Amino acid sequence: MSNNKGKDVAEGSSSRSSASSGGGDQQQPPPPLSRYESQKRRDWNTFGQYLRNQRPPVALSQCNSNHVLEFLRYLDQFGKTKVHLQGCVFFGQPEPPGPCICPLRQAWGSLDALIGRLRAAYEENGGLPETNPFASGAIRVYLREVRDSQAKARGIPYKKKKKKRNPVKPNDDNSSFPTQ
Repeated sequence: MSNNKGKDVAEGSSSRSSASSGGGDQQQPPPPLSRYESQKRRDWNTFGQYLRNQRPPVALSQCNSNHVLEFLRYLDQFGKTKVHLQGCVFFGQPEPPGPCICPLRQAWGSLDALIGRLRAAYEENGGLPETNPFASGAIRVYLREVRDSQAKARGIPYKKKKKKRNPVKPNDDNSSFPTQ
């Protein structure tokens, strides 16, 4: 099921001949990857390494949402966001006045962005959208729980950003377009 399409594009491989055409022209190197594409490739490689390090190793074709959830929990140990526990004196305070022993975790926004990149990388590397473990309902539930628990721990309720709508300006020229 492995497909090198994404790898070929990322590494600049193509069906072009490597010999230069004409007198002295040199083949141009591929343009550098965007920050997003670089991060997506790095995340994909990290996830693949995580699966290979499992005992027994897990093939990508056998990967499911449980493996993704385990990966997200594994990443928590490298987090930099202080998440106060229910019994902490600073629980629910947006800016605690002192240090505490509560754990550092991955921030919800970081996990949400990571899942978005891995979801795209899975399909770019030959995975079918119907079998994408990063698009699973279990992942969405987990991310929602992380978001809500971190918001409670900080005492700041999460409010979904409203999409900006382009306000319709009334036409002064009596055109035939209706106004709202």
